[in-house]
Amino acid sequence: MKGIILAGGSGTRLYPITEGISKQLMPIYDKPMIYYPLSTLMLAGIKEILVITTKEDQESFKRLLKDGQDFGIKITYQIQEKPEGLAQAFMIGKDFIGNNPCAMVLGDNIFYGNKFNEMLEHAKTNAYEGKATIFGNQVKDPERFGIMELDANNNVLSVEEKPKYPKSNYAITGLYFYPKGVSNLAQNITKSARGEYEITTLNELYLTNGLLKAEILGEEFTWFDTGTFDSELDAANMIRAIEKNKDKIICCPEQIAYYSGWINNEQLEQRAKLLNKNQYGEYLLKLVKTPKETKR
Repeated sequence: MKGIILAGGSGTRLYPITEGISKQLMPIYDKPMIYYPLSTLMLAGIKEILVITTKEDQESFKRLLKDGQDFGIKITYQIQEKPEGLAQAFMIGKDFIGNNPCAMVLGDNIFYGNKFNEMLEHAKTNAYEGKATIFGNQVKDPERFGIMELDANNNVLSVEEKPKYPKSNYAITGLYFYPKGVSNLAQNITKSARGEYEITTLNELYLTNGLLKAEILGEEFTWFDTGTFDSELDAANMIRAIEKNKDKIICCPEQIAYYSGWINNEQLEQRAKLLNKNQYGEYLLKLVKTPKETKR
């Protein structure tokens, strides 16, 4: 399975900060924002990842993530010349995806909670069986999001983009799993009235054919769409509180790679020494020194 992180766009809601830096390179507490969606794909066992960026910001992403070797994965890059909707990612990444299932996560989305690994496995299984999966989270302001309508058994009845009168308060988060052929399907989409290739339209195509599934993030789960000043601060405060309370680093790509067997002790130690002047590097060094039987 392939993975895409959509990290393009102009980030105008965060001006003046994002006049000089990509939103997805900004810090969310102790790590760059893009580390969080990267961790999501890695938790799903995805090792081939395409990062879609603006032309201006691509070199900065390459300096940060390089080719992915630090995390035991392979990262490649493509440019989004003009932001024209989320479904455009599957057109840009068509050659990268090939004839494989593909997951896409938005570069400003943060997921953290119980049983997330299980939900990711369900979504992967669906994708290999020819079905798409979207992830739903209850919100107070559903008119701001794409919305899924569900029946009593959490089957998807409808999807709608930023409805004036929402049929539910389940927002469709920025994480999507699709079966092979998604790029061909995306190319059949026409632009909406606002001039975008809507991801909701793509989801509707799967729904019409009975091939759209939903995973619901429970009350104990935390999801952030960090596209505003307040949401960035809220996310940073939450992550700081969790890490201080649990004495751990969450959404840590190096740790995921280490536990998955994608990098070894020596590679992790090398990374830890590079970052040894802060708690992030100290945490990685502690992982290296922890006996195998207590690592998880």
